[in-house]
Amino acid sequence: MTGRRPDSPRERARYLFDRTLARSTGTLMGWLVITCLAVVVPVSAVLVWTDPGSPPSLSGRLTAAWRTSAETLRLGALTGTPLRMVLSALLGLVALLCVSTLIGVITTSLAERMAELSRGRSTVLERGHVVVLGWSDQVSTVVSELVAAQAEHRPRAIVLLADRDKTEMERALTARIGPAGRTRLICRSGPASDPAVLALVSPREASTVLVLPSGEPAGDAEILRILLALRAVVGEGTGGPPVLAAVHDDRYRAPARLAAGPRGTVLETDTVTARLIAQCVGRPGLSLVLRDLLDFAGDEFHLADATGFHGGPFGATLLGHADSCVVGLLSPLGRASLNPPADTVVAPGSRLIVLARDDGTTRPSDCRHLVDPSVIAVGPPPADAAVRLLVLGWNRRAPLVLEHLRRTARPGSALDVITDRAVPGPREPEPDRTPQPDAARPVVRFRTAALSRPETLLGLDLAPYDGLVVLGPDPADGPDHPDDWTLVALLALRLLEERTGRELRVVGELTDDRNRPLAAVNPGSDVVVSGELTGLLMAQIAQNRHLAAVFDELFSAEGSTVCLRPAGTYVRPGSEATFATVVAAALARGECAIGYRRHDLRTVPPDHGVRLNPHKGERREWSAEDQVVVVATDPAAPAEAAGQPAEETEAAGPPDPGGKHRPQRRPGRTDTEPDDTAGSPLAPP
Repeated sequence: MTGRRPDSPRERARYLFDRTLARSTGTLMGWLVITCLAVVVPVSAVLVWTDPGSPPSLSGRLTAAWRTSAETLRLGALTGTPLRMVLSALLGLVALLCVSTLIGVITTSLAERMAELSRGRSTVLERGHVVVLGWSDQVSTVVSELVAAQAEHRPRAIVLLADRDKTEMERALTARIGPAGRTRLICRSGPASDPAVLALVSPREASTVLVLPSGEPAGDAEILRILLALRAVVGEGTGGPPVLAAVHDDRYRAPARLAAGPRGTVLETDTVTARLIAQCVGRPGLSLVLRDLLDFAGDEFHLADATGFHGGPFGATLLGHADSCVVGLLSPLGRASLNPPADTVVAPGSRLIVLARDDGTTRPSDCRHLVDPSVIAVGPPPADAAVRLLVLGWNRRAPLVLEHLRRTARPGSALDVITDRAVPGPREPEPDRTPQPDAARPVVRFRTAALSRPETLLGLDLAPYDGLVVLGPDPADGPDHPDDWTLVALLALRLLEERTGRELRVVGELTDDRNRPLAAVNPGSDVVVSGELTGLLMAQIAQNRHLAAVFDELFSAEGSTVCLRPAGTYVRPGSEATFATVVAAALARGECAIGYRRHDLRTVPPDHGVRLNPHKGERREWSAEDQVVVVATDPAAPAEAAGQPAEETEAAGPPDPGGKHRPQRRPGRTDTEPDDTAGSPLAPP
């Protein structure tokens, strides 16, 4: 064993000094006094002895040295008898101690106050502000849309409360959304589920309270605690602000509705996202349309006065506005009806649901003279054929996606699912539903493969498929981001397109909107950003809570939804016609036309050819490849079929329709609430 190296004198002196300073405050003060005297007194003596004008006598020089040292140490420079000098020094020490203590107290108080302000624990004295509780991937989308919505109106404060550092939140928001203009962004730090902390943001005086969903495993339970804390702060009455919350799991929806109170609205994010993914499979470009509908950068849904149409049919309102598109009615009781029958009577007290730039542009104007009946297409639209779809990957929304695809698939369709792990079987069919005939049941087959390996993706045979869905994994602990695998999968599919020369219809799911430009997809494919959709919905409803009923139907499994249809269904290809003619043709088919997508501009960002709410007098030549955006009852969504498809499981490898499959037993439901996912994803009480 090697002996220890001897300590150097410097190390021993430093160790002795450290031990001395660590004993007590008095010891530290003593060393400071000794150090000061050891420096000040000799230097003062040198200054006196080297000064040509100093007194010649020794006593005079000592007095001068004392006076210099005393002035330097602020001990007083009084000379005379030793007693007077000692008293002067004592008085100087007391004054120095008092002043130093006062400065220390002031400095400490200011430092504590600044630290408290930096921690975001001061009370917000605002009225009519928007309160955002929680931090998630949707926070930048929500805040940026709220800032954009308030840009044209009187700006209000947006107060954000989350259990994060205040400085970090401000830096993150500034980096993501940029300057907020005249809107004030106020961040406060602390757990929103603590009533004492929640009271700091003055929720009782707020115009709206938004509770953001968390990506944590226990995020929905935290939402319930925040809603209960909010009710404890605001009170049990109905005079509080409207509350908008979002949960992932539908099992938390009913408790969240109770906790939110009578003015609360609960959004099921996984259900809405899953339905959008399933709807985009057969409608390329739908995600672009919905993104344009939901953000505040262009046209969005508004409520317009219907006084001029009271007592008349709803169909007359569609050609009664030149600068806005009518899509439905809001009854006096607040019930929304999108694309109602044309002969529906507009009752007094109803309001029109319109797509417009803002409230001020919605003015009645007769546009019937702009319709050219000679170019309207006649005959039924082509029927949708059976399709075969492939789903790559698995996450918590995958069962909801499959459920929606099974219900909306045409007879004879097939659905293959390839995952890198075993997945649970689907839910049992509901007993009160009528089973479909065996021939009408879509066949669903599960297979496992090493999807994390690029060679597996490049080895897939995609020739039999009409569409693909790429689902990224759920967020988990670790360095990998959920979008990493999705981006690799989309890149592999793009390479397969180049090899085969066939354009695939792909719908990819991302969690971060910043990764959208990185997604390698063709113009006929869609990228759905789950967090962005939730944030846009919450921002829209926060600005006008009556729109909750509109989005309730728009994103429900039944009722009307947004569709993209070939332009040749409405006007003859190659003909020149106004948009009013397209609206009239859609009205004859029981639909509400709200825009179109130009085929020649579908690769041109940022709108990719999407044009919503054009002027009714806009005239253009319509191509057979153009698409018309309509609000319609989707014919691909049949009445609720309850027979669940046959489900099969195979070993790893690409799906083989001729292979032998082993049926998988379907486990029963584990939740106690009836399965109503076919109902409303927006759940006001």
